[in-house]
Amino acid sequence: MFLLTANAAIAQSGCEVKGVKGQTPASAFPVCGGTLFVQDTVPDCINYPIPAPGCRLVGVGDYKDKNPFWYTFTCYSSGTLGFEIVPKNLGDNYNWQFYDITGHGASEIYSDGALVRAANWSGSPGKTGATSSGINVRECASAPGENVSTYSKMPDIIEGHTYLLMVSHFDDFTQSGFTLSFKGGSASIENPATPRLLQAAANCDGTQLGVKLSKKMICTSIAANGSDFEIQGLTGTINAAVGVGCSGGFGSDSVLLNLNSPIAPGNYTMVIKKGSDNNTLLDNCLDSIERGNAITFKVLERLPAMMDSITTPSCAPEKLTLVFKKNIRCSSIAEDGSDFIVTGPYPVKVIKANVLCANGLTTKIELQLAAPMVHEGTYAVQLINGTDGNAIADQCNLETPAGATQNFDVKDTVSAAFTSRLYPGCRYDTINYFNAATNGQTNWNWQFDNGSSTQINPTVVYSNFGNKATRLITGNGFCSDTAVVNFFINHDSLRAAFTVPSVYCPNDLAYFKDTSIGKITNWYWQFGNGLQSTLQAPPPQQYTAAGVDRLYPIQLIVKSDKACYDTATAYLKVANNCRIAVPSAFTPNNDGLNDYLYPLNAYKASNLTFTLFNRQGNQLFSTNDWTIKWDGTFKGEQQPTGVYIWRLQYIDGDTGKQVSSKGITVLIR
Repeated sequence: MFLLTANAAIAQSGCEVKGVKGQTPASAFPVCGGTLFVQDTVPDCINYPIPAPGCRLVGVGDYKDKNPFWYTFTCYSSGTLGFEIVPKNLGDNYNWQFYDITGHGASEIYSDGALVRAANWSGSPGKTGATSSGINVRECASAPGENVSTYSKMPDIIEGHTYLLMVSHFDDFTQSGFTLSFKGGSASIENPATPRLLQAAANCDGTQLGVKLSKKMICTSIAANGSDFEIQGLTGTINAAVGVGCSGGFGSDSVLLNLNSPIAPGNYTMVIKKGSDNNTLLDNCLDSIERGNAITFKVLERLPAMMDSITTPSCAPEKLTLVFKKNIRCSSIAEDGSDFIVTGPYPVKVIKANVLCANGLTTKIELQLAAPMVHEGTYAVQLINGTDGNAIADQCNLETPAGATQNFDVKDTVSAAFTSRLYPGCRYDTINYFNAATNGQTNWNWQFDNGSSTQINPTVVYSNFGNKATRLITGNGFCSDTAVVNFFINHDSLRAAFTVPSVYCPNDLAYFKDTSIGKITNWYWQFGNGLQSTLQAPPPQQYTAAGVDRLYPIQLIVKSDKACYDTATAYLKVANNCRIAVPSAFTPNNDGLNDYLYPLNAYKASNLTFTLFNRQGNQLFSTNDWTIKWDGTFKGEQQPTGVYIWRLQYIDGDTGKQVSSKGITVLIR
């Protein structure tokens, strides 16, 4: 097992004020499963109260990260985590609390108790930690004499998650340090990736090289004189190596190499070797970058940053976005946009330059225009010296020469405005739609109430009328526009119709009444009796009885003011006889002849009642509708042959008088 040690002077103060590495969550020691971590001394300090889920506050000062050291690691294989904290003096009382901070800032442990995964706040001194035989509860603060277990059950950890472990000492000025080791669990917290070089690049003046590593390496394993690195082809020497962020942390994945003279443009190879500290760079698990690990890199000749492109402008652009291959120093860009002019077939004025900077650098400059660009043509953005007295400069302060240009194209805006022409018809209305189709339009999307079209000038036929809406979306591949028109189609409906008597009795007069709708100018009547009329209110007609009931076709044709026609046809029933009579006999044998008994020809009768009785006076049938007939049954049973009595009452349609009669009928089977 490897050994890491940390020494810190004892001082009483707040942990942040004192600034000892590892005593705040943000400065937690990165640890590895195969390392025995030795904490020689534990300085006295207190940060803040911390949530201890499941535990009630016993007294002032309980559940704070008091005299703490914090450790952080990533899980590389899911399972259980076992660890042990062994005080140098077994009379010391150490507590611990374990957090999953995946996706959270380290300082959130002071407010979010849900991050806690395990804890042991036992007041008993001696060894503590998480083992397979530990108690399955979160032990809260207790008195030393209670001998509460200091070991808890191993927590489960998840691959890819980041964790924090706090080790806290309850008493001041008595702690003598401890060792921390990870053992017994099934999870792995050792990074399996082999550390190696990733890339290298020179700074602006070539006096410094930045080196990127595949993982964080222990700061103290970096030889200060840069002897861990060799650059093949370098004419000068490496003077120093500094880990980026090492002043406030334990590890770094970036190293700055200081050179005694600028490195010349060209191709180089960087090789890892054993430094003057007798090792190469080591990660948290004390795995080293293999000697001989090498990368090639290129130092470019210093060239000014040129515009790479212009982001494709939108329709009627009010802004233009310039893209650069190299970082541009934000301080070199005139805020009023005067570093740039736009030339082309129509005047364009730049009024402002907007930039989003990171560490004073940007790769995009957005030019705000005084007005939208709405005219088609090829334009150019040209670089000039701005009101700040210079053109733009890259991160190495190399100025881009004035006169550099970048061309771009703009198309005209389009209009979806359209007109229409209505052609009214007798049954349908037709509308032709027209769009001006100017400025290079290439597509039309029409939406109607009854369909759609992609034609420039479509024709639509409407068979129903009322409120309508038409939408047009048109474009030229650059700009698009939409127009919607709501309108009402008012159709002069034409419909022929008339009333006809329900039945015609001999010697009566048949009257026909026009009920057509529309703007009618002409009427053409055909009465079926050989007579015609062109009057709206035609004269009454007479029909000859033919010995049997007969239907006569009656037809009306109407013509509108728009020369539209409509036809209506109805049939007049001419009865052979309208005198009411009740047959003296009937034969209900279903032969289709005389099968029913009912009052015949009761066309002119109203308020009619027809009732039948047997000879015993029992009522067998009754109706107020003369067309409803008796079939010779009663309650579904056939009645026998014999004499039956009927009674008929009604009001005569000609005289208006009440008529009452009775008689007998013979049922024959």
